[in-house]
Amino acid sequence: MRPPQVQIDFGTPPGTPPRTSSDFEEIHYPSSHPSYTSAGDYNHEESLPLHYMNEDTSTRRRVARGPGSSGGFMSDEHDSDMQYDDEGKDVYSKLRLSKGRVSSGRVHRPPPPPPTSISEFLSQNLEHIPPVIYTLLSCWTRFHKIGHANTVVWDEAHFGKFGSHYLKREFYFDVHPPLGKMLVGLAGLLSGYNGHFEFKSGEVYDENVPYVAMRVMMATFGVALVPLGWYTAVELGMSSWACHLVALMVLCDVAWLCISRFILLDSMLLFFTFTTVFLLTKFHNQQYQSFSFDWWMWLAFTGISIGCVTSVKWIGLFVTAVVGLYTIEDLWEKFGDLRMSNRDQIRHWGARVLCLIILPITVYIMSFKLHFLILNHSGPGDSTMSSLFQAQLVGNDFSKNPRDVAFGSKLTLKGMGWGGGLLHSHVQTYPVGSNQQQVTCYHYKDDNNQWTVLPTWEEPEYNPNSELRYVQSGDVIRLQHGPTTRNLHSHSVAAPVTKLNHEVSCYGNSTVGDFHDYWVVEVVDDTKKGSGDPRIHSLTTRLRFKHQALGCYLYASNAVLPQWGFKQLEVSCTNENDPEDIHTYWNVESHWNDRLPPGDAKFYKSPFLRDFWHLNVAMMTSNNALVPDPDKEDILASSPTDWPWMRLGLRMCGWGDHQPKYYLLGTPVIWWGGTVSMIAAVVALGVYLLRQQRKYVDMTPQQWDHFLYVGKIAAYGWFLHYFPFFIMGRVTYVHHYLPTLYFSVLMFAHLLDHFIFSARWKDSTKRVAFGICAFLIVGNFWWFRGMAWGIDGPINDHWGLLWRKSWNIYNA
Repeated sequence: MRPPQVQIDFGTPPGTPPRTSSDFEEIHYPSSHPSYTSAGDYNHEESLPLHYMNEDTSTRRRVARGPGSSGGFMSDEHDSDMQYDDEGKDVYSKLRLSKGRVSSGRVHRPPPPPPTSISEFLSQNLEHIPPVIYTLLSCWTRFHKIGHANTVVWDEAHFGKFGSHYLKREFYFDVHPPLGKMLVGLAGLLSGYNGHFEFKSGEVYDENVPYVAMRVMMATFGVALVPLGWYTAVELGMSSWACHLVALMVLCDVAWLCISRFILLDSMLLFFTFTTVFLLTKFHNQQYQSFSFDWWMWLAFTGISIGCVTSVKWIGLFVTAVVGLYTIEDLWEKFGDLRMSNRDQIRHWGARVLCLIILPITVYIMSFKLHFLILNHSGPGDSTMSSLFQAQLVGNDFSKNPRDVAFGSKLTLKGMGWGGGLLHSHVQTYPVGSNQQQVTCYHYKDDNNQWTVLPTWEEPEYNPNSELRYVQSGDVIRLQHGPTTRNLHSHSVAAPVTKLNHEVSCYGNSTVGDFHDYWVVEVVDDTKKGSGDPRIHSLTTRLRFKHQALGCYLYASNAVLPQWGFKQLEVSCTNENDPEDIHTYWNVESHWNDRLPPGDAKFYKSPFLRDFWHLNVAMMTSNNALVPDPDKEDILASSPTDWPWMRLGLRMCGWGDHQPKYYLLGTPVIWWGGTVSMIAAVVALGVYLLRQQRKYVDMTPQQWDHFLYVGKIAAYGWFLHYFPFFIMGRVTYVHHYLPTLYFSVLMFAHLLDHFIFSARWKDSTKRVAFGICAFLIVGNFWWFRGMAWGIDGPINDHWGLLWRKSWNIYNA
C-alpha cells in the first residue's frame, strides 16, 4: 500500500512577479449578452456562409445599425438577447434566446431601488415629465372656448337626448350599445342636469342646462388620448424622439380635438380604442414572465377594455379584431415551441379564452343589464322590444289589457322574430306587384298598427251584443285594418323584396272582400301555460297565421323596403312551413275589448337574455337600414376613399355669419403623412424581404422582430378599421375614420423612428429632422385651430383655409 502523498507549498520565489490569469490557458465561454460590432457578425443564422462570397460581396451584406432602443436601418448598437445556457450539456452547446424578455416591444429593465430622497425620486421619474406636460397642453386645447357655441351642435341632438332619457329613466332605442350614452347621462347627473331639455338640433341651450360642464366631462376622454399615445409608443419600444412625435400628433390633430369637445360618443370610442392598444402592448411586454401577476393583470385589463370599446360603438369590434390577430399569431408561435409542456399550452389557451372572450362578453352584457335596470319606465323606444318586456315597464298599460282574445277585439300584433316590429299598414300602395295598400312591420306605436278580429264573410256579421266568442287555435278569422277598414290579404303575387314569398297587402273594406282575406290561427305555445291551452292570450301566446287559400304563413323578416316603403320591414307570406321559424311567430301586444276583464300583471315576465338578444338584433337591423338615399343628397356624408387624403370635411353646425362654425377636418400633415407612411411601410417591407432573399443582413433577428411587431400592430389596425367600410351598405361620414387615423399615426412615427431617430445619423441630423416634423405638425394645427375652437364672423373673411377645392368651407 502506497503512503499518502504530501504536498508542500514553498511559496513564490523572490523576485518573481505575481502570475496573472493571462499566464494560464483561457477558455472563452459565450457571454450572456454578446455584442456584435455589426449586424453582419450575426451570421450564424445565414443559410449561405459568408466564406462562399468574395470579400466585396460579404462586406456589402453587413449593414450596421445605430443607437436607439428600437433599432433601425443603418444602426450600430445592438440589444442582443442571446444567452448561453448549457442545460447540463457541454460547453459547445448552441446559444439560445433568453427567457429574460421578448424580442420586440419595450426593453425590459429591472425596477429601480426605492428612492431615499425627493431628488432621487424625481431623477427616477424624469421619463414621466414629458407626458405630464403634453397632458396639460391637451387640457388647454380640449377645454379652451369649449362653451363658445351655446347651441346644440351636430349629434348632440341625439346623444344629449339619450342622456336625458337616462335621467328620466325612460326606455329609448338607438343603434349603438348603451355604455357611452350611460356615461353621457352620468355626466348630466354630475352636472346637475335634470333631463328636461329636448336637444333639438341648433336650438339654444337654456340657462338650466349645464352643457359646458357636460362637454368638459366628455372632453376629458379626449384629454387622456395624449398620454395614452405617449405611453403606447413607449411600450412599443420607440425612441424618445418618436414618442414625442406620437404625442404631438395626437395633441395637434384638429379632427380629434374637434370631436372631443362636444356631447358625443366619439371621444369615448377613441379613448377605449387607445386603451385597448396600450394594454395590449403592456401585455406583450410581460410575455417573458407568463402567468405572473402582471401578465394576468394586463391581459385581463385588455379584455375589459375590449368589452368597453364594443359597448360604446360596434366599431370597437375592429380593434377587437386586432387583438384577435395578435393572439392567434402568439398562440401559433407557442404551439410550435416544443419546449413548452402541454399543460402550459392549455393554460395559455384557457387564459386567452377567459380574458379575451368571456370577460369582454361579460362586460358587454353587463352594460345592457345596467341599461335595462336604469330605463325601467315606458318611453319612446318601447315598441322595439318584446311585448312581455314592455309589460314590465312602469307606465305601460299592457298588463291591464284583457287576457283572452275574442272576436270583435281590437289589437296590435307583434312580430316575434329578432328585431321584429308591429304589423302595420298605411294608405300608400305598392308601386310594384298588385298596387294594393302596403303592409309592413313598424317599430313605433301608431294607430296604423291597430287591427280588429272579425269572422269570415260567410259567417254572420259580428254583433257586439251577441255572446262572446273567444279566438282559439284552428279558428279562421279576418283581420281588418282599423284606420282604413281594409282587410289583411294575400295572393299569388311576388313580394316586393323577398321574391319567393307571396305579397301581403290590404284589400277591400268593411263590406267588400274575398276568401283571400282568411287566416287560420295556429297556436305554437303559451309562455305562461305551455302548449295545452287552445285560447289566444295577449302577450304570452305565440301564434302563427296560415293563409287558408294559399297555405302560406304570415312572415315578418328583417328585409327592409325601399324608400317608397319608408324603410320599414317587409311583411310577406312564406310557403315554407317551418314550425321553428321564429319570423312566422306573432303575439298580441295591445288589446282592447270593453266586454272582457283586465289581465293580471303576474303573468308577464321577460327573461333578461332574451331581451338582450332581441335588442341587439333590433340594433343590427336598424343599423343596416342606414343606407344612402339615392333620392336625397346628403352633403354631410362621404365615402371611405375620401378620408385618407382628406378630400372632404363635415360641417357640424349652421354656417351663418353670426354663429361659431365648426368644421370636422384633420390636420393635413398628420393625415397625409399617415397615409403615405402606410404605403411606405409596404414598400420598405418588400425591399427588406428582397434583400433578405439575396442574403443581405440589414438587421439582427431581434431588430427584425421589433420592426415587424410595431408594423403589424399599426398595419393590422389601420386595415381592419378602414376596409370594412367598403363592404358596409350604410351611410358613412368622415368621423368614422378617426379610430383608423390612430394606427396611421403609429406607423408614421414607427417609420420615422426606424429610418431616422434609431438609425446611424448624427444627433444634429436627428434634431433637425425632429424639429421639421414638430414644426409642420404644430404649424398645421395652429393654422386650422379655428375649425375646432370655432370660427366667428363671415367664413369668407378667413382666408387660407381652402387647401383642397373639394372642401366645402367657404360659401359660394
